[in-house]
Amino acid sequence: MSRDSDPSLDALALRRRRLLQGAAALPVMGLSGLSFGQSQFPTAKVNTTKLAVTDTEVTVGQLHSSSGTMAISETGSIQAEQLAIDQINAMGGILGRKIKVIKEDGASDWPTFAEKSKKLLVNDHCAAVFGCWTSASRKAVLPVFEKENGLLYYPTFYEGLEQSKNVIYTGQEATQQIIWGLDWGAKEKKAKTFFLVGSDYIWPRTSMKIARKHIENFQKGSVKGEEYYPLGHTNFNSLINKIKVAKPDCIFAAVVGGSNVAFYKQLKAAGITGDKQFLLTLAVTEDEMTGVGGENFAGFYSSMKYFQSLDNPNNKKFVEAFKAKYGKDAVIGDVTQAGYLGPWLWKAAVEKAGSFDVDKVVAGSPGIELKTAPEGYVKLDANHHLWSKARIGQGQLDGTFKVVAESAELIKPDPFPKGYQ
Repeated sequence: MSRDSDPSLDALALRRRRLLQGAAALPVMGLSGLSFGQSQFPTAKVNTTKLAVTDTEVTVGQLHSSSGTMAISETGSIQAEQLAIDQINAMGGILGRKIKVIKEDGASDWPTFAEKSKKLLVNDHCAAVFGCWTSASRKAVLPVFEKENGLLYYPTFYEGLEQSKNVIYTGQEATQQIIWGLDWGAKEKKAKTFFLVGSDYIWPRTSMKIARKHIENFQKGSVKGEEYYPLGHTNFNSLINKIKVAKPDCIFAAVVGGSNVAFYKQLKAAGITGDKQFLLTLAVTEDEMTGVGGENFAGFYSSMKYFQSLDNPNNKKFVEAFKAKYGKDAVIGDVTQAGYLGPWLWKAAVEKAGSFDVDKVVAGSPGIELKTAPEGYVKLDANHHLWSKARIGQGQLDGTFKVVAESAELIKPDPFPKGYQ
């Protein structure tokens, strides 16, 4: 009897093929990342500068404020960076190595940030660090990263006027947030007079210096007042009285952290609300709204590149994953999303370089694209800043933002704009 005429032989052959296919698939499903990393990217090849890299693991640092006045803003970054790392590890890691995280608390104190950054680089030999929020904390750690040749992924919108080989800036600089936002306010709200207010440290003061130059020199408007208050400040009654006397078309705000809670509650108590006064802030995202409360911010505006309500497939997946990990009531702000980009940009650069060595990763970073970014497509410029869109969101009663404006194209980052320095 021939094989062709015996169905049992055909069935046996089919089962045998399926068994062989299944066995061949096992390394791909479970061990392919590790074996691939060890065979094609041995540790001696991918780590020539004594970083914390083994055959199976690569160590990174997280350096944010999980305590103090900035915790309200930085907790989201901690969560988003961890989510990205968990997702990368679930995919097999980077060059066959799972990511191990060492977390340090900057405690809203700039000397502490500097001390912890040195620990992460000198003692822990971290291959990269994801961290900081305020410009004061970034300025405190920058000399350490440059001296020790570390690599920092910094997620916060900031004043610009900086570019370092050792920092990748995943938030907006001034042209993408401050200048674009002011131009929107002048065009759409007919704002010509402004009252500038901020917390008292590097970012607000430098941001308002840029804002004043733009208002006076480029928009031919005027500044009716300019005030700064210490981090953690909670009594804004004197400021509010000054604003009432000045009657500006726009309150332009860069109050940060926990101070936002008191600021917006006191504005509402004084009768300064979104239906009566145009206010544009650079520092209230969904994260701060958890403390501020939608009822105190409704009608005011924020200039950001990301809002949780963005309607695109990338963001829907991101929001779903974030809430699955941190709870259905978890919220996602601009810096949270920018924090999420850090580990993915690092992964792409390491794989492009075929090494964890900082110099090689830095050399491989320009031109990297993220088509899966929740904010939409972004790419990394040679100046270590991202091409991103600018957006304006209006605060809603439920604590969310309605996107009311968006730049037509990605804005090329320009950390040193002419005429603003």
